[in-house]
Amino acid sequence: MTRFVAYINTRRPEAIQHGKELVGWLEDANHECLLHYESAEAIDRPDLAIDESEINSNYKLAIALGGDGSVLRTVSAVGEHQIPVLGINFGRMGYLSEVEPEMSRQRISQFLEGDYEIQSRMRLEVHAQEKSAPIFGLNEVVVEKIDPGRTVRLSLEINGDFFTSYATDALIVATPTGSTAYSMSARGPIVDPMHQALLLTPVAPHSLFDRALVLSRDDKLKISVLPDCEASFAVDGNVIEQLEIGEEIRCAAARHPAQLVSFSGSNFHRALKEKFGLSDR
Repeated sequence: MTRFVAYINTRRPEAIQHGKELVGWLEDANHECLLHYESAEAIDRPDLAIDESEINSNYKLAIALGGDGSVLRTVSAVGEHQIPVLGINFGRMGYLSEVEPEMSRQRISQFLEGDYEIQSRMRLEVHAQEKSAPIFGLNEVVVEKIDPGRTVRLSLEINGDFFTSYATDALIVATPTGSTAYSMSARGPIVDPMHQALLLTPVAPHSLFDRALVLSRDDKLKISVLPDCEASFAVDGNVIEQLEIGEEIRCAAARHPAQLVSFSGSNFHRALKEKFGLSDR
């Protein structure tokens, strides 16, 4: 018996229905599939609910049914246990959700047969306080203004040395995977997701130095809030908490990368062409 864990985007009825059918199919094949509480309730199977604290490396595969946000949510839950994540796409762009719903059973069967590849994607580890538990992200960390009518002033240290300060709407620290998310909309570089780097992109900076930076994966960053406006910070689109003047976050590459299941191999250039509708001529 193989153990699976699944996360479903419960705002998408089609994902819920597909999840219900997929769980039944796995059970008929004598596998066990447990679900996050909200997902278990959505498919009327509260008996399969599991708390995230119970997830461990004994699970063979984590299945995300939704869009890229569902994959981010799933990686956040299982990333430290190095559980591979398979994304079934019920979203729009599908950068991370590689499998279309009609192919889900075939792809899971291939996975069980060992016919797949693993893409290791760099993650971020964030500390908001000196002794707080780390927060992990696959796409990006964003420190941004709270007051819509003002900029926020942020100080950046790299490896313990002061680099510069920014008056900006936000400062994004992204992974190569996250280079096609918020960072790209702020004119940050598009980077192959297999690359290892930290991408630093200011959003609408009021500064002579307004360039995005590509830093080493080994660099350690500290972002501090300067007078006279508070900020907030978010990880993979989820607001974590407010930062008062003088407070800081520390950000670095996480020890364990995300493990994404792939069946088509890594072809970043082809994916870019498809997602952006680039011409062959």
